[in-house]
Amino acid sequence: MNKKPITKWLYWFTFAISLIAFYKVLDQFTNIINFLGSLIKLLMPFILATIIAYLFYMPVKKVEILYKKLKMNDKLATILSVFTVYIIAIALIILLINCVIPPIIDSVKELGSALPDYYNKAIEMFEDAKNNPALENVDVDSLIDEMKGFDVKSLIKVENIGQYIDKVMELASAVFNIFVMLIVSVYILLERKEIKQFFIRLIKAIFDKKETQESVLQYVRKTNEIFINFIYCQILDGILIGIITSIAMSIMGVKYAVLLGVIIGVFNIIPYFGAIIAIGGTILITILTGGINQAIAVAITLIALQQIDSNIINPKILGEGLKISPILVIFAVTVGGHYFGVLGMFLAVPIAAVMKILVNDYIEIKNKKEIVNQ
Repeated sequence: MNKKPITKWLYWFTFAISLIAFYKVLDQFTNIINFLGSLIKLLMPFILATIIAYLFYMPVKKVEILYKKLKMNDKLATILSVFTVYIIAIALIILLINCVIPPIIDSVKELGSALPDYYNKAIEMFEDAKNNPALENVDVDSLIDEMKGFDVKSLIKVENIGQYIDKVMELASAVFNIFVMLIVSVYILLERKEIKQFFIRLIKAIFDKKETQESVLQYVRKTNEIFINFIYCQILDGILIGIITSIAMSIMGVKYAVLLGVIIGVFNIIPYFGAIIAIGGTILITILTGGINQAIAVAITLIALQQIDSNIINPKILGEGLKISPILVIFAVTVGGHYFGVLGMFLAVPIAAVMKILVNDYIEIKNKKEIVNQ
């Protein structure tokens, strides 16, 4: 019996079924996206719990080592290390709420109430700039018309404030999710060794060759090292820059110095672009609140501090963990920000560093094979 026509028929039948299945998937694409969205929303407390556990992993590990030095057994040391880190974290949050948040809230309230005045002042400055020779090629009149057409008071309408309060109430209603998130993160940290062993066994079950298993585990360890090092260092660098810039601007008598310093510190976590955006916004606000001369002084101070951070502080904190070209960093942050927003901008650099390692290793392996074959 000739099997060729049967094989050919099966091939086309499978192809037709695949096309129908693909069409059905596309036809139900909106429903699939909605389902995935609702699933992610449902799992969000667990996702956030995993992120918290990941961030607390290294502190817990170090505290556990200290407890073990006190001759505690492994189980007790693990439990005490987790709860010690959480108590310290909660204490720091309470300290932050009591000492840092109140002046920031006061600054935001004051800035909100003064916003219409600053808006009018900005229009006056543009009106005065009409006769400036440096701006002769700029259509200042169109800019002024656009600014006048913007209803700045809508930002602080009573109706909008009501909407803001509703949003705050929605956040307050998420207390259960926060509770679940904290409990799950604690259990993840308590069972981290078992979870780690599970993934090691899974990798060994998927890949048969021992050499492949070791390579995959090595890349997992290296990726984890890059991500955790980058996250800790950027957060520490952001805190330091926030404190330094707040102190510097307070000494210079800049209005909203603490608020602006916090904004600079937060944006500084995003490589390159974060600092540019934050410094630009700070200079603009200083022009409106303190005049051109103060804004120039602030600009010089912040740019100098940013250069010190880029060339001394950040490299010292980050160390040699991320040997990556500035061009690649800018490219990665641009692409990450375009497709995944702020989170993409933040995680783009460690992802680019991991990809660089993979590409370099691939090139090295291919070159070694070519040398062997010659």
